[in-house]
Amino acid sequence: MLNDRFCPLRQRATTSAARLTLCAFFLSLALGAPLPATSCAEPDESLHTGIIPTMGLTDVTEGTLMFRTDQAGRYTPAPILKTDVHIAVTGTIARATVRQDFTNPSRKKGDWLEGIYVFPLPETAAVDYLRMKIGERIIEGRIKERAEAKKVYDQAKRDGKRTGLVEQERPNLFTTSVANIGPGEHVTIELEYQETVRYENDRFQLRFPMAIGPRYIPGVPVIVEGQDPQGSGTSPGTDRVPDASRITPPIHQPEDGTINPLSLSLSLHPGFPLARVESPFHPIISLQDQDGGYQISLREDTVPADRDFQLIWHPAPRTEPMATVFTEQKDGTSYAMLMLVPPTQHRETTARVPRDITFIIDRSGSMAGASIEQAKGSLTAALSRLTTQDRFNIIQFNHTVRSLFPIPQPVTTKSMQQAIRYTEHLAADGGTEILPALRQALKSPQDSARLQQIILITDGQVGNEEELFELLHQRVGSRRLFTIGIGSTPNSHLMRKAAETGRGTFTYIGNVNEVKDKLDGLFRKLEHPVLNDITLDATGWSGLEQFPATITDLYEGEPIVLALKADSLPPQAMLHGRIGSAAWSLPISFNNATAHGGLSVYWARQKIAALMDETYKGGAEETIRKAVLDVALTHHLVSRYTSLVAVDITPARPTDSPAAERDHTTNPARTQDLTALANLPRTATDGHLHIVMGAAALLLSCLLWPFRRAVV
Repeated sequence: MLNDRFCPLRQRATTSAARLTLCAFFLSLALGAPLPATSCAEPDESLHTGIIPTMGLTDVTEGTLMFRTDQAGRYTPAPILKTDVHIAVTGTIARATVRQDFTNPSRKKGDWLEGIYVFPLPETAAVDYLRMKIGERIIEGRIKERAEAKKVYDQAKRDGKRTGLVEQERPNLFTTSVANIGPGEHVTIELEYQETVRYENDRFQLRFPMAIGPRYIPGVPVIVEGQDPQGSGTSPGTDRVPDASRITPPIHQPEDGTINPLSLSLSLHPGFPLARVESPFHPIISLQDQDGGYQISLREDTVPADRDFQLIWHPAPRTEPMATVFTEQKDGTSYAMLMLVPPTQHRETTARVPRDITFIIDRSGSMAGASIEQAKGSLTAALSRLTTQDRFNIIQFNHTVRSLFPIPQPVTTKSMQQAIRYTEHLAADGGTEILPALRQALKSPQDSARLQQIILITDGQVGNEEELFELLHQRVGSRRLFTIGIGSTPNSHLMRKAAETGRGTFTYIGNVNEVKDKLDGLFRKLEHPVLNDITLDATGWSGLEQFPATITDLYEGEPIVLALKADSLPPQAMLHGRIGSAAWSLPISFNNATAHGGLSVYWARQKIAALMDETYKGGAEETIRKAVLDVALTHHLVSRYTSLVAVDITPARPTDSPAAERDHTTNPARTQDLTALANLPRTATDGHLHIVMGAAALLLSCLLWPFRRAVV
């Protein structure tokens, strides 16, 4: 290998070899690699993993992914990871158990491992339990303030104890760390979370994320001298995304085979008759129980974790509205979840309100391939539904922003021709600067006589979500924002939260064949809101805390879901709103509500989300942190400020044998073009790329130097 061939302790270096070694040294520094070891180990002294020996950076061929060991400058593939998921759905609450198997494949004595795995969960997930299984022993995790949990984990790691830590990086992105896995040992990390099933367009749907799309990281890289990065991801922290190194796991190349095999099973008890159950992206086996429930599993034992799993179930046809109330009594407090679902029968046509509608379309590199074609198809379908009383605009973005018109223009034959040509020529490349595109859309003047609607079409793969939420809180006003998630792994946290802030809806399109049906439903919503200005009458309540505090509009096929907490529940409550200009109200009875566990967790998750929103509104960070800690510790939830940690009290690793740290790779998202992704800028500037290119040029000049005299 190259390191052996040019090792100065093993053979006398020629002048050319010395130059090559020096250039390789500078190139490795530019790439952010650690300094090489001061001596060259013999091949039989290399750290073995049971797969292949370790290698240096100069030994790595293009497309090979290597991970750090305890030997400076030496890398090895990540250990194999297997994930098993079981989800139990009762009514609208889904309880999931995720089991991750970590294995140290090495058979060499003293080769201890620390595994770090970045994984996605639904953005509404409330993580509340962690168990670590070692053989027949089970160690239960405890919820602690995040810094304290990390301190407990680090101390246990130094003491040679097996330990696990679950941390939240984003509401839909978590990391599990497991330390001191001995040679050949197997450790299972099991976590549980709870979420609410989504209902849209007369169907219930549950999505389990299986892959993380590469995220565009804007900003200037920030390196603190003498301080290690927060994580081991492929992008360094920047001034705009400080934790980028924790949310950018390495991507496994498809030609190297699939990794992270995943098995999934699900029990479904909807509480009402169903017309059918389906999974659009994974073949399933569905068996119905005698009690009306369903036992569901993947048709294959395991599948590669390269695209999200989605399950959809359709209620039997109905002619009346469906109002559902669940309640829970816990620790002397009453909790409730109220869901109001519009009827499936289409209401009478009412006068259509003129609209100002702005389409924002993402054409960045992460949209390459099927995603950009879906986005263009979505935009074309939307344009076809406009009428002459509407005004519209199209804004496209990658690392630059371009607008068809300065402000929305009337729908005419000429403006539509311009829009169609504009759409046809869209191509995917470059970075993903959503922020300036949204800022441009929000510059348009607001007209109270017209519906003000913005449609954002993107995969949302960015790391600066907080900047976007802050902008929306400050500038959205009376506008409504609707998001369309494109591709196999959209950033659904960003998409759903942005739509919630803009009092709109989020639509997920994972298959090009879904574009027409899903957009027809979306545009019906946009054209005819069912209810506006909805409020819950607080009369008769004691100590009511409601989330969301501001209720969104009710659209066809889109329910309203409220999380409620009170000292006691009244026998009946009233919902008020408006249908057009007419007043509307509906009584809701709590006397015959169905008792259901887990509502306190659901309420707590919604309150934490509301508290975190205060950061975008200028709230004091310390005040918010204390409020979140109070809720999270009381309800045993992982949050930005709390983590779950489990420690085995019995030391396993001798303290004089350090554990190597490895990041686990993730599969690329199914529909993403890897060639295009490879050319994406990782930050908002290309300074780091220039450094690497310059170092590469230096290396090339060193290689060509011996031929200089011959040419001259």
